[in-house]
Amino acid sequence: MRILLVEDDARIRADVAAALEAHHYLVDVARDGEDAWFKGDTEDYGAAVLDLGLPGMDGLSVLKRWRANGRDFPVLVLTARGTWSERVEGIDSGADDYLPKPFAMEELLARLRAILRRRAGHASTIVRIGDITVDTRLMRVSRNGVPLALSPQEFRLVSYLVHNAGRVVPQQELAEQLHAEHYERESNAVEVLVGRVRRKLGAGVIETHRGFGYSIVAGS
Repeated sequence: MRILLVEDDARIRADVAAALEAHHYLVDVARDGEDAWFKGDTEDYGAAVLDLGLPGMDGLSVLKRWRANGRDFPVLVLTARGTWSERVEGIDSGADDYLPKPFAMEELLARLRAILRRRAGHASTIVRIGDITVDTRLMRVSRNGVPLALSPQEFRLVSYLVHNAGRVVPQQELAEQLHAEHYERESNAVEVLVGRVRRKLGAGVIETHRGFGYSIVAGS
């Protein structure tokens, strides 16, 4: 899943990016408000981690512009200012959660998982689709209770499809969620990845909808 990280502090940006990547997220970064607004308005992200105190355009203005343009990905707001009025304004502007600085990295990761679960309609870090279980905290996939050996990219594919269960995910959307911003994507990269995952999950779990994309179905 691609995450947009918007943070002008180089140390915080590097630490958060490293933590997200260690948990198998793909991370694009923006260092100022204008860049953040443009990337969030033109790219498809699973979520954004957005600092409010940005040079140029402030974070609240970025968030308001995203929402005004129909960009509805979950947003976790970070700020060094923690007044209740600012938190209310952030949530009213479309933030899904709010984390004041300084913060523990595990809390940021937990809050990010929580807003992603809420957006997908799940209440737990463990998501089940039939006999497929995805543990988003431990980054583990199992079938019928048997853990599967998946690469980080294979895990991202299964996790994204599970979080979007009930709809067909277009191939282009999957490609954008599975590859970094400047990655040179081969035309059949998603098909090859789906083929690898099918061999590990078993037949009938990932369905191909020709001309539309892929969906995950309850295993039997």
